[in-house]
Amino acid sequence: MPPPAVKTIRDQIFWQYAKLISKSAGLGNARAFQMSRFTKLRDGEIVWSSTIREWLHEHENPDACIYCGAHAMPLTTEHILPRCCGGPDIADNAIRVCRSCNSEKGGKRLYEWKGLAEKDAIPRIAEGKYLKLLYDLHEQRGTLNIDKKDLGQKMCPACDMRGRCEAEGTVEKLSVYCLEGGFHAK
Repeated sequence: MPPPAVKTIRDQIFWQYAKLISKSAGLGNARAFQMSRFTKLRDGEIVWSSTIREWLHEHENPDACIYCGAHAMPLTTEHILPRCCGGPDIADNAIRVCRSCNSEKGGKRLYEWKGLAEKDAIPRIAEGKYLKLLYDLHEQRGTLNIDKKDLGQKMCPACDMRGRCEAEGTVEKLSVYCLEGGFHAK
């Protein structure tokens, strides 16, 4: 679970991104550094990487699957937030992956696919793009500032992840599932 300072959907997105920054800096789970990055993101002192920078990272190893690193050709285009869950058909929602990973993930959302135990092992390129996309989608829906104390009333009723939350003990608690649970097949 996130630290007490993480109180809203926006905060949860920034917290996940702060952990990505820490991993990219080679600091792993350095909690003080993660908290520093989170605070700076939240307060607007730093911003996340640009789309161009993401594109450059993606093309550092263009023949490898973003998820597993395999050089299995041909790679396929995968929507990080599946189209069946309302994911847009835009470059910021697409990555190149092997057929095996694409098939395994199927129509699941990224955190739904990986689960809480593996949420911090998602490759940086995929999770970075995903968090930015989720931020934009929550901003469009007006749900970025929903506080964790209001989840049961404002988020959970429209979420299809309740079974997953019950199984993992996160019902009405702020988690990565809150970031994607409102985006599901209609």
